[in-house]
Amino acid sequence: MKLLAKAEKNKDIWFLIKVSFIFFLLRLPSLFEPNWYGDEGIYQVLGTGIRAGRLLYKEVFDNKPPLLYLIYAIFNSDQFAVRLASLVFGILALILFFLLAKKLFNQNGEGRKTVFIATSVFGLLFALPLLEGNIANAENFMLFPIITAGFLIFSFREKILQSKKSNKILFVSGFLLGLSFLFKIVGAFDFVAFLVFIILINLPHKLAFKSSDLKNYFSPLVKPILYFVSGFSAPIFITTIYFFINGALGDLLIATFVQNVGYVGYGNKLFIPQGFLILKLLLLIGFLVFLFSKRAKFSKTTLFVLAWFAFSLFNAYFSQRPYTHYVLVLIPSFSLLIGLVLWDKKYQIFNLVLLMISLLFIFKDFNFYTKIIPYYQNFSSFIMSTNSISSYQAFFDRKTPTDYEVAQFIKSKTTSKDNIFIWGNNAQLYTLTNKLPPGKYTVAYHITYYKDGAKNTYDGILKTKPKFIIVMPSQNMPPIPLANYNKNYDINNVLIYERIF
Repeated sequence: MKLLAKAEKNKDIWFLIKVSFIFFLLRLPSLFEPNWYGDEGIYQVLGTGIRAGRLLYKEVFDNKPPLLYLIYAIFNSDQFAVRLASLVFGILALILFFLLAKKLFNQNGEGRKTVFIATSVFGLLFALPLLEGNIANAENFMLFPIITAGFLIFSFREKILQSKKSNKILFVSGFLLGLSFLFKIVGAFDFVAFLVFIILINLPHKLAFKSSDLKNYFSPLVKPILYFVSGFSAPIFITTIYFFINGALGDLLIATFVQNVGYVGYGNKLFIPQGFLILKLLLLIGFLVFLFSKRAKFSKTTLFVLAWFAFSLFNAYFSQRPYTHYVLVLIPSFSLLIGLVLWDKKYQIFNLVLLMISLLFIFKDFNFYTKIIPYYQNFSSFIMSTNSISSYQAFFDRKTPTDYEVAQFIKSKTTSKDNIFIWGNNAQLYTLTNKLPPGKYTVAYHITYYKDGAKNTYDGILKTKPKFIIVMPSQNMPPIPLANYNKNYDINNVLIYERIF
């Protein structure tokens, strides 16, 4: 028996080695991509700004919580280093996903095939550029702590009300989910999903809705839930204190919460502001009521997967925008749902119908990166030197070679003391030239969108006196006077104004 157990364990180890190696190979080209992705350009500027002593949100701005920018700052906004970190986070997420799938589907020594299939689906979807897994967005770093929290919670599901150790586990799980929230606020949905699971599995199958009975039902849950909530709140509280001490708490709250209300509301209007969001919330609540009513019939595995999938689907659709990387938050529970279809024979039809309906909506509503084979062919040509660097760069965005050409020109004409201002949406040009923007905003659409954008930028220009103002071809003239500048250079329709004095 010991030999058999050892052999089975070796199968798991070899499987993990294989899928991790394949994951590495599929992500490898991402390490050598040029600086081309607009959002990454913004993150790089913020990371550089933090290292230069600028206070986040007050002196250098974007609208996400701070952990993503801290990651970029730690790695000096070097794209290779940040994406390598993203790759490592991805492999760690893959390993934890495998362990979670084993807990869910291989509880009695059976279900190994289901575990392997679910893990393979997760690894493939997360590694390929299909969902922008190659880009170092917040979602890439969130999945590891989220999946780890899910693994811990499900591992201790039977001891939540019985063990002091489980309270510590719940605190750690909550803390990990709090960290995911500090990458992106939608991490809160995973926290609530696991909280719902904890409540569902610890309520009796039959409830009597008398006040005395309800107290008996819920009082044992109070302490575990408090530990879980405290863990989630701890990193958020620490972050809040830091920004309060530095006089930027208002900037933090406005950037990450208040201004995101308008962002979420943009695509969610249905008769009334946020009407579509309310409809989606009602559908989510309806599904949770269904799970509550079926909690005696569904296994804990089924309850865990379905509750998590429901919140993940709501998460992906939260802002009602079709951005590809929004689907990344869905792939852990989606992959587990595929496993559930194979594992739960009793409710196989129900799970399959849920899976297919969800797939139809996802394919209809989201954009996907479909040039997967050309993506790897482009990398192969680059490695084999059968394609020019310019052609390699242009594959990602036809404007990218121009960015590099402009950056090379600016670097040849400036010293470390000279400043520049870029009127465009390609913040990566600041990174390519080793410069920072004069104000707190990095791109034109932020400058024009926010009320203080033009003034903050103009004040920064007056203070820093940029040697060059660079106007990208897609932009009108900047909303600032150019009286002290002459248009001296034109590189592929990029207008470069040089300061006269």
